[in-house]
Amino acid sequence: MSGRQSATSAPAPPDAPDAPDALDSLRHRRLRPGVTATVLRDGVHLRGWITSVSLEGSPALPALWEHLAEALATDGGRALAGAVPAGSPLRAALVSLIDRLSEHDLLVERGGHDGGGLAGGLAGQWLDTVADRPAQAAARLAGTRARVLGTRPDGAFARAAGRALDHGGTGAERAREELPDGRLLLVASLPDGELAVSAGVYAGFGFVTPVGSPRQARADAAALAERLGRVSRTGGLGEPGEHPALTALVAASAAQRLLCAAAGLPDPSAEAGGARLLPDRPAALVAGERPLRGEYRTWLGPDLVDADRALPGAVPRTLADALARIPVLGDGELGVLDAPSPGALPQLPVALVRCATPEGGLLSGAARADLARLDAVCRAAELRLGGAGLDLVVGAGPGHARGRALRRAAGHRDAAGRTPVEAPAGPPGRPVAWRPRGTVHPQARHWWSVLVRRLGVDAEAEVSRIAVDPGAFRAVVRGRTVAGGPPRVLGTAVEATADDAVAYAALSAAVRIQSEANAPDLRFLTLPSGASAMLGAASERAPWEDAGWTTAWLGETAGREGYLQDALAGATGRSPRPWEPAPGTPARPVWSALRQCGFSVLSLAPAPGRDRTGGTSRPMPNTPVEGPR
Repeated sequence: MSGRQSATSAPAPPDAPDAPDALDSLRHRRLRPGVTATVLRDGVHLRGWITSVSLEGSPALPALWEHLAEALATDGGRALAGAVPAGSPLRAALVSLIDRLSEHDLLVERGGHDGGGLAGGLAGQWLDTVADRPAQAAARLAGTRARVLGTRPDGAFARAAGRALDHGGTGAERAREELPDGRLLLVASLPDGELAVSAGVYAGFGFVTPVGSPRQARADAAALAERLGRVSRTGGLGEPGEHPALTALVAASAAQRLLCAAAGLPDPSAEAGGARLLPDRPAALVAGERPLRGEYRTWLGPDLVDADRALPGAVPRTLADALARIPVLGDGELGVLDAPSPGALPQLPVALVRCATPEGGLLSGAARADLARLDAVCRAAELRLGGAGLDLVVGAGPGHARGRALRRAAGHRDAAGRTPVEAPAGPPGRPVAWRPRGTVHPQARHWWSVLVRRLGVDAEAEVSRIAVDPGAFRAVVRGRTVAGGPPRVLGTAVEATADDAVAYAALSAAVRIQSEANAPDLRFLTLPSGASAMLGAASERAPWEDAGWTTAWLGETAGREGYLQDALAGATGRSPRPWEPAPGTPARPVWSALRQCGFSVLSLAPAPGRDRTGGTSRPMPNTPVEGPR
């Protein structure tokens, strides 16, 4: 945490003149070990273990800090409190400075731990540096019994883990247990149960699991070893003694995670940051040897034993929330999907991204690259779960998934291959006259102009009404891309208004034309729809953005999404149902990872029960669509 604050604004004086204030209480506190200070012209910059703050606002602040630092290092401010009169501006400034130090966790209880059997004082120094209440943390560690279990309890890996636990204040015994080569299980026995982490060191890589029960740690270790071994360049196992630096890093990291959990401290992963960490999901440490590194990554393990791990992840509420899950799902070492990327693809007039799937490359296009990335991840997950069939639908939450599923049932089609799509299936509709003139929506006019004028397609749009109240329209765009060639279906869309349907169908046609010109080798093509509008509508909107801007258009579309889904459910007679693969099937790890990220998997199968993918579907509870209705 970092910040820049003014320390000159003083709180209101106490009600009673002799009421104790922060300066009086300073005798019970001292500066946290490891905190360093740099005097600035009008303030002071303080740096702690994971905290930094600049206090500025007055030329007197450096002098105030010198007096306060001396008091903290000597008598705890007894002399200073007696010398500065109560109610004076100087005392108010000192109290304000002490309050800022407390807010940023830069003070610790004087006396800290009482020894508590902590070996050599190293653990005490560590707890004074990182713990809010070092004495309580020390007492918890003193009452903890730790064990290091492995096939080779006298090997270099086990000895390194044992030393790290000893230095952390918890004596550890090493014992033999049959585990795979290169793997350890560290267990802490507390009065209220057991906590464990598993660690592994192999040829070129290592890992440390999140803290959990011994069963959960074993399950995580097996899955991590399998995933990391699959992507490792070396791929083989190695005796940990052959990799001393990596062995020491992994052993110390495993001990640190277990000690923090036993002492009631935050997990070390809380100090890390970045796109590969989700705040409500556990993290695994992934280590490498060349170069030597250790990095925490969100871990979406497929085998969820502990009750807190089995809970589904929070449903994304905004497009930014959904996009934050993509680096986790597409992590090159721990993820279950290939992360979509624009690479060298053009981003105008439409945004294009690509990713790999087991059956071939996939390309996704949309009005913006963030929308294209979300569509690509959802379609890639569908292909991972059930192949190229259209029965399974993935979305960033139940509302998004239901919108994608009902559009697909009503005739919106992703292209299964590089051949032209067939005319859409779905309920019959009544033709509606539409012309790219007059009072059409600015977005429909824009995407039609892109298709016809910029890309030079001789196109025509067929619009039909498939539901009346609430309204739902289907648009099919056909066109000739080669002079004299036959017209073919280039894009389809199902939306709440005729203009929206034409806009998305023309946008889809533009995506198809651009994909054929720039990525003819890819097998799968994902076309855009308005289902993602409910997520994108929450983006910040500038005051000048009218309906011609994408963000404003998404907001309009999101406002009609609930009505549209009701209309499509009635028109198609389909009720998308949550789907779950059978345990032990190849789809299970992908489904589990999606669920932990708050994504939903729905089945469009007509009736509940086991389907051709080997999973089961069940009735879907009523899930209101976010946004205005």
